[in-house]
Amino acid sequence: MCVVTGSTGGIGLETAKLLAAEGARVVTTGRSGTAPGVGEALHVKADLATVGEPARVINEAEAQLGGVDVLVNNVGVAYQRTFEEVTDEQWDELWQLNVMSYVRAIRAVLPGMRERGAGVIVNVSSTAGKRPSASMPDYSVTKAAVLSLSRLIADVYAKEGIRCNAVTPGPTATEAWLGKGGLADQQAARSGKSRDDVLASVGAGRPLGRLAEPVEIASVVAFLCSPRSSYVTGAAWSADGGTVPIII
Repeated sequence: MCVVTGSTGGIGLETAKLLAAEGARVVTTGRSGTAPGVGEALHVKADLATVGEPARVINEAEAQLGGVDVLVNNVGVAYQRTFEEVTDEQWDELWQLNVMSYVRAIRAVLPGMRERGAGVIVNVSSTAGKRPSASMPDYSVTKAAVLSLSRLIADVYAKEGIRCNAVTPGPTATEAWLGKGGLADQQAARSGKSRDDVLASVGAGRPLGRLAEPVEIASVVAFLCSPRSSYVTGAAWSADGGTVPIII
């Protein structure tokens, strides 16, 4: 059984669809009440930034469908702002959702995975975790923390049959970028450029010349969830169109 957080849209929803299409029992979760197009998936509405909610989602999933074999931590949020603008409250807001929801969900699935001697955890980070974005400082720091968390879990639990990897997408054509008030609109307002110019510039900044489609990132996540990646753990897989020009 697979739990995918932040799966009511974007990368999370496409991941849930792919896993379901490959025959997995899937549990979706998010602040809204639906995850369209995932077939017979169980959906648990939750605000994962709240203490206790990740564990509640995992407990409900296990109660209805049995042990969690795969956890995909995907939920997250980003804003365009400078380092000096970010308040303590905003730092904490992103930390609770982008990092602590991952920590709490992992903590909730570990007892069952350790008992069974097997499990897979995939954490969705970002290119900003490898190379910080000056226009998204708090987001960048939280996504770097996700990379460290992923390596930590991989190191500590490998001998118990638990694999943990991270995926680092670049800008992706989801609501986070394209939605009203999203990152494209925020950057346009700050730069004085049009929304279309912003999106064209962001796409042109990738060696492949465009934003990713959500399913392209989801395909990498699904691979890391599958037995086809059985010898992969502790890795941070770039799925960024060549954005970060380093090999790590």
